[in-house]
This record gives sequence, C-alpha cells and structure tokens, in this order.
Amino acid sequence: MGKTRDFTERPKPGPGRKSKKQKPPELPSKIAVERKQTSRRAKKRLKKRLKSQQQVVIQKNKDLESNGESDVVSDEEAAVEGFTDENQDWLVPTKKSKLNQDKEMDDESDADTDSDMMPDEFEADEQGGSDSDSGGNEDDSGSEKMEASNDDDSSADDDLLPVEKAAKKLKKRQREDSRLEKAEFQTNIAQTEVFSLPSGQQIQKEMTESPDLSLIKQRIYDVMQVLGDFKNRREAHISRKEYVSRLKKDLCLYYSYNEFLMEKSMDLFPGEILEFLEANEVERPVTIRTNTLKTRRRDLAQALINRGVNLDPVGKWSKVGLVVYDSQVPIGATPEYMAGHYMLQGASSFLPVMALAPQENEKILDMAAAPGGKTTYIAALMRNTGNLFANDPSTERAKAIVGNVHRLGVTNTVISNYDGRQFPKILTGFDRVLLDAPCSGTGVISKDTAVKTNKDAKDIQRCSHLQKELLLAAIDCCDSKSKTGGYIVYSTCSILVEENEWVIDYALKKRHVKLVNTGLDFGKEGFTSFKEHRFHPSLKMTCRFYPHTNNLDGFFCG
Repeated sequence: MGKTRDFTERPKPGPGRKSKKQKPPELPSKIAVERKQTSRRAKKRLKKRLKSQQQVVIQKNKDLESNGESDVVSDEEAAVEGFTDENQDWLVPTKKSKLNQDKEMDDESDADTDSDMMPDEFEADEQGGSDSDSGGNEDDSGSEKMEASNDDDSSADDDLLPVEKAAKKLKKRQREDSRLEKAEFQTNIAQTEVFSLPSGQQIQKEMTESPDLSLIKQRIYDVMQVLGDFKNRREAHISRKEYVSRLKKDLCLYYSYNEFLMEKSMDLFPGEILEFLEANEVERPVTIRTNTLKTRRRDLAQALINRGVNLDPVGKWSKVGLVVYDSQVPIGATPEYMAGHYMLQGASSFLPVMALAPQENEKILDMAAAPGGKTTYIAALMRNTGNLFANDPSTERAKAIVGNVHRLGVTNTVISNYDGRQFPKILTGFDRVLLDAPCSGTGVISKDTAVKTNKDAKDIQRCSHLQKELLLAAIDCCDSKSKTGGYIVYSTCSILVEENEWVIDYALKKRHVKLVNTGLDFGKEGFTSFKEHRFHPSLKMTCRFYPHTNNLDGFFCG
C-alpha cells in the first residue's frame, strides 16, 4: 500500500497570472497641449466686445469731464472694473467646464466650415461688418443693439446641438427664400398702376365673340382688390356702383348665374363671394347615416372597409354619420344597404333632427317627410317607440318614404298624403313637429346646377308665401301643453333671407311662440338685420351653414 497523504497541512499557493497587478502607467514629464486656433467668427465677436468696452470708457470719461472731475479712467481700470463685485446686478459670469469649452471650439470650427459651404448666406454679413469698420462710429446705438443681439444669439446657439444649429440655419434660409419669392410674384396695384375698367368697345367685342375666361377671371380679382381698398385704387371718375356692376356681370358670365341670384349672393357674402361661388362648383362629399335600430357605426364601418370602401366619421358633432371618400363597390347597392344598416343622406339633413331632439314615447309629426331620411332618423332616436307621423303632399314621393321605412325596420310610423297646410284640421296634439319646408334650393347648387339660371324673384316670393303658411300650420299642430315637448323645428336648404329669417319673424308676429336655442354648437348666427330689414332679436339663436365654411350644403335651422 502506498503512503497516505496528509491534507491538514496544505502549502500556500503562489500568485497566479490573474492576481498580478498592472504596473502604473508611465506618463511623459511634459505633455504638449496644442491650442486650437481661434476661428474667424470668434475673432469678430472678440473685436466687437473690445470695441464696446472702448465706447463705454469714452462715454465715462466724457461724463467725468462734464462733471468737472479730472480723473480719467484708463482701459486697464475699465477692464478690471468690468468684473468687480459692484457690477453684480448686470453681470453674472457663467461657469463652464473645460469640456464645454472644447465643444464650443468644435462648434465654432463647424460654423466656419458651414460658412465656407454656404457663402451666399453670410456674404452680406461680412460686407456689412467691413462697412461698419470703415464707416467709423456713425450709428453707435444701432451697432450696440446689433452687438447685444449677436451676443444673445451666440449664447443661445452655444446651448444647441450641431444638428439643431443646422436646422435653425435651414429654417432661416427657407424663410428668406419664401420672402423673396412672395416679393417677386406680388402684384401691387396701388404702387404700380390703377386698374381701369374695360371700355364700351371692349365690352361690345366680348359680347359678340366667345369670352376669354382667363381674362374675365383676372378682371374679377382686380375689381375685388379695388373694392377692398377703394380709396387708394379707384379711378377718380368712376363710382363704387360702376365697379360693383362690372363685377356682378363678370361673375354671372364666369360662373353662369343669372343676375338676380348673383345679386342676392353678393348681398349675403360681400367679402366671401368668390369662396362661396367656388364651393358651389365642387360637389359635397357623400355621407351615410348609420341605422342604430340594426347596427352600430363601428360595426358598419368595419363591414364597409372590408368591401373596399374608404370612409371616416363625419365629425365630432354626429355619432351616426360617415363620410365616404371612394368605394370599389356601388355604395347604394351593398348587402348592408339592402339590409337597412345605413341610409344615404346629406350631412346637413342630420341637423334639424338633432335640433328637434325627439324623445321616446312621444307623438311627433314630420310635415314634409319625403324621401324619409329625417323620418327614419327620428324613429331611430325614438327606438321605435311612440307614434311618428310622416306626411308628404306628393303621392310619388310618399312611395319613397314607404320603401325606406320598410328597409330600415321602422315600425312606429304612420305615412300620410295630405297638404301640410290642411293638416291642423285632420290631426293635432303633437309633442314635436319638424318642418323641412320646400324651398328654392339655393343652398344645394352643387347638386342641382339648374338653380343658377331658373330662379327669379317670383319663385322666391312663391316659396316664401308657402313656407309661411306651412309654418303656421305646424305651430297649430303642436300641443303647447305637452309635458315633454312643444317644439317646432323649421329648416330649409336655402340661404336666402326671404325664405328663412323673414318666415320665422312672420310666425313670431302671428302666433304666440318664442325662439329657443337649437343646441347646435357650430354654424353662423342668423340675421337680426339685413339691408333695410329688421327682425326679432331672438333670431340670432338660429343657425346658418354654408358650403365654403362648413363643407356642408347651404342650410338654415331654427
């Protein structure tokens, strides 16, 4: 047997490779520190600071001489005095580390390279600096302000990163380019020339030949500019009436309106007539209303998106509306449409129903209901409860109400075919009445361009008279003692005062009623005065909607 090993006494191991300590670094006795050369912009700032200090010294010596004191402050004393404790109120030296100073030096060198890369931007500054040096002290106050602003800019630039500095320079250059571009293309009639109206021969030539639309459009803009600053841009012998008459004829020729409707539009929109006319040339976006009796808007939107329809919510003011931008399938022939999940309806048609605010288990009348968009919306808000009467005097249009009511699953509606003016003799006692009155259609010109030429004063007067009779009948149908209602909503798709404020003001005089707030938080207030007409002050609670401001059909609700 071998010898047994004794493990109690173990020799101590020596130091291994990992436990060996590294020798301290050997540094050279002298380290040569290379100081970076001062940049050109730093030299300029230093020169300006020295110059400002000299000016302060000169000014102080002048003040001492004026006070009779013989002591003259030297430059050395001024330099020492600039950093004494007496100047703590206006001078607070900033503490910067050596690392920040090195970064500043690097930034300055980068600025030099940038200036070399973009000589056009700083060429003017260099020329201005040389002129100021050679010109002496002609404008001391201006130079001091410039120096102060430059110091502030340099101190602000020191805190920025190089990328931020480059972005700042780029934005400055873009602003300068845009300013120069505007100055290049700007046309100042007041400074260059006075616009002259066409002569009689030119007008006769335009009437016999085919009109040059580009020339007429330019003349429209010129006349609008003259009317905007009539005192300075007018011709001495021409009155405002002649300019307005020329503008009206040019607008009628360019946009294909008759003079009556153009005159009414110019009275309504004296400063926005071009925006209004241009908006009428563009069709309003297609909107649909979700039928909440069968689906929710979220589910309907997802189903239509899956079919290739591009849509969005119509706005924050509506919880059921969707605006359709484009579709790969006919929006009026989808399975969802056939199943009654939505209704093709203009966004402006939502507004009178929202103002009516129907409640469940009420008795409501829609006096002019065809084709049934507002009727089905009221039924959805009532959740198929209560009694809803949909009336329309046209037999053919009443058929559309029947079809839409069946398709959308409405079960609380009674459809009738009576003249609305005779309805108080048939049935009364309604909690709420909606009257979307027949009108001239001046708010939906984008849908029916024939309105531009086929409407005259007689048509407006005929519509206004019918609207007054219908509104009085709607008031008579409503129950004034209703516990939950007693409201009548009057709406038209017209923008003319004769069909809107004038009609309501007539009803306020003929019946014991008052106007209340519509509850719509957008749109423009109705007129309380228009030209020579004066209406009831409460008409400011009515709402007007225009195509060029709300991107809706022209509409009135009150």
